[in-house]
Amino acid sequence: MERRQFLRWAQVGAIASLGGHWAAHAQGAGLSLQWLGHTCFLFSGSGQRVLVNPFRPMGCTKGLRPPRVAVDIVMISSRLLDEGYIEGLPGRPKLLFQPGNYKVNGLTIQGIRTNHDRVGGFRFGVNVVWRWQQGGVNILHMGGIAMPLSIEQKILMGRPDVMIVPVGGTDKAYTAAEAKAAIELLQPRLVIPSHFRTAASDPNNCDLTGLDDFLAVMEGTPVRRSGSSSLAVSAGNLPQTTTIQILSL
Repeated sequence: MERRQFLRWAQVGAIASLGGHWAAHAQGAGLSLQWLGHTCFLFSGSGQRVLVNPFRPMGCTKGLRPPRVAVDIVMISSRLLDEGYIEGLPGRPKLLFQPGNYKVNGLTIQGIRTNHDRVGGFRFGVNVVWRWQQGGVNILHMGGIAMPLSIEQKILMGRPDVMIVPVGGTDKAYTAAEAKAAIELLQPRLVIPSHFRTAASDPNNCDLTGLDDFLAVMEGTPVRRSGSSSLAVSAGNLPQTTTIQILSL
C-alpha cells in the first residue's frame, strides 16, 4: 500500500528540471514556519504551504502527533520512516524526493544530494538537502545529513537565511560538533536545530542526544527562544550574524 501511494505521489509530483538558482521573484513578504517535531517543518508564504519530512510516530518520534496537514508541496529527504512517511497526508500535493532542480507552483526548489551516513551512503543511502526561497527568505533544510560538506556542496548551498540542521547524532545524522562545523562553513543568519531527543521520544528506543549538547558546543553564539513551535520570519527581522533559534513543541 505504501509503495503504491508513493508511486502515485511521485507521478503527481514529477516536475521538469530547471537551472538551479535562488528564486529572485518570490511572491509575498515574510514566512511563517512551524516545527512539527524531529526534522518535520511546515512553511507558509508566497501563497504556498510546504511540508518537509513528514514522519511516522515511533522511536524518537513516538509521542508526536502525525503531521497530517493539508499542503501544496511535500519534500522528503529520504524514504526512512522518520523523514519520508507520506501515508495519511490529505489532498494531492506535489511530492519532491530526488535531488534536482524544480519549479513548483511558482517556487524554485533545489534538492542537493548528500550522504545519509558516514560511510558514503552504504548504510542509509542518499539524503536530500532542500534549498529554496519562500516569502523572500532563503531556506536550507539539511534533512538527516551525516557527512561533512564538500566544497561543491557548500557552493550549491550558498549562505542561507534560515538553516535547519540535525544536531542529535546517531549513525545517520550530525552530532552536535558536526552540526557546528556545517554552520561555521555556511554562516547562516538563523539556525534552527532539529533531530534531537525531546520529551516525546521513546526513552527505551531513541539514541539521539538532547539539545543541551548542541548548545554547549555552540557556546558564545546568540540564542533566541520562541516559547512555541511557530516563528514568523522576514528579510527585515533576520539577525546579521549567526543566531540560534529554539522552537518548542
